[in-house]
Amino acid sequence: MKFPLYIAKRYLFSRGSTQAINIITAIAAVGIVVGALSLFVVLSAFDGLKNLHLEHTSIADPDVKVFPAQGKFFDITEAQKQQINAIEGVVSFSSVVENQVILNFKQKRQNATIKGVDANYANVIAVDSILDYGDWFSEKEFYVVLGNQISNSLSLGINNYETPLDLVMPKSGKGQITNLLEAFKTEKVIVSGIYQLTNEMDQKYVFTHIALARGLLNLSKTKVSHVELKLLSQANYQYIQTRLNEIFESKVIVKSRIQLNDAMYKMLNTENLIVYLLFTLVLIVALFSLIGAMIMMIIDKKRNLQTLHKLGANLKKIRLIFFLQGMLMTVLGGLLGVLLGVFLIKIQQSSSLVMITPTLAYPTKLSVLNGIIVLSTLYVLGVIASGIASLSIKREILNN
Repeated sequence: MKFPLYIAKRYLFSRGSTQAINIITAIAAVGIVVGALSLFVVLSAFDGLKNLHLEHTSIADPDVKVFPAQGKFFDITEAQKQQINAIEGVVSFSSVVENQVILNFKQKRQNATIKGVDANYANVIAVDSILDYGDWFSEKEFYVVLGNQISNSLSLGINNYETPLDLVMPKSGKGQITNLLEAFKTEKVIVSGIYQLTNEMDQKYVFTHIALARGLLNLSKTKVSHVELKLLSQANYQYIQTRLNEIFESKVIVKSRIQLNDAMYKMLNTENLIVYLLFTLVLIVALFSLIGAMIMMIIDKKRNLQTLHKLGANLKKIRLIFFLQGMLMTVLGGLLGVLLGVFLIKIQQSSSLVMITPTLAYPTKLSVLNGIIVLSTLYVLGVIASGIASLSIKREILNN
């Protein structure tokens, strides 16, 4: 092994007899470096984008959400609340009532979803991080917090006591409507704050006190649409899911944050796989160049190979020389490409060279896993390329 490796290193750093071979070898080496660099940078950038998406969901969605198995509402008693508080790993939980509502302000109307929450909601979701301006309503019953999109659509600011916002809810019941005015229940509320998260969220939810939401829907104090929980980072989700089903006698559906955003996680993972496969093609093209360069070098070193053969090197060892040469070029090129990639990502993180918006730099994330993925992919392809090139050495070359 020492002899083939020694010769492989000599051939790797020695110049060919013609300028064309040197150029082809240089192009192959640069191709490997650029391929590894490109794949590492793209994976790091994609991880940054994925983290940006997940940061938004981590703010908007709880760690665990409990839904009714049937219907829109279910009951939660004081005894059940105490049992939830006693579950190991649960930090806090909040009861929530949701329903469609019509917003009416100065002849402007918009459909939205009212989300009535209790005082514990601020312990489950970091409400301060989503507020753009204004204040959270806390214990104030006839106050709401709107999304930025709703605020813009209705031309509505905060603390407008002269012209309150109307929340209009159709009354539940059966039978034919005889008086349109009696078919709806209306509450006048003051906007205490505006939140900004995503366009979808900003034009959907209106947060208010749970008592106001229950009043609009004529619900009892035990009725909720769902329960949202915040867990410790090391909490056992499977255990908590089992305990919640026991507490509510399997009349609920329990979902984690990942399950709540299942479609988005699948989309992000699919996009990640597609990006990986596309840039793997770049590496494959670069390694085709490596095969060509090595074959040209084999032809260039024909006389040297014949000399090695006469000195006792058999066909297997001579093939091993060029296999090791190809792997050395792949290993060194891959390491250099990844190191350059780390350097570029560090520059982006510190200097924000590439911007998505004037205030938002393109997000990136350095990950050891990405480096392992890039080098593993490159080395597997390098083994294949080096093997193909070394097998081009036939016994006839050594004997002629």
